[in-house]
Amino acid sequence: MLSKHHSIQREQLEMITFDQLVPPSHLVRKMEASIDFIFIYDLVKDMYSEVGRRSNDPVILVKLTFIQYTFAIY
Repeated sequence: MLSKHHSIQREQLEMITFDQLVPPSHLVRKMEASIDFIFIYDLVKDMYSEVGRRSNDPVILVKLTFIQYTFAIY
């Protein structure tokens, strides 16, 4: 065997959800609780087609941009 790790260690998996990774007092949770992003669907409904492949969710795209700006992620 070329590695120092035993095969038993490599076969172990741990399931973790995002709720477990983000603490309850984190700023992202506070933003999610206080801002209702549903209005975005009305703003962009004419820009999305009902035909073809499903597109990216516009609310997710706005949330990503909002988080990037808030935490200075470039």
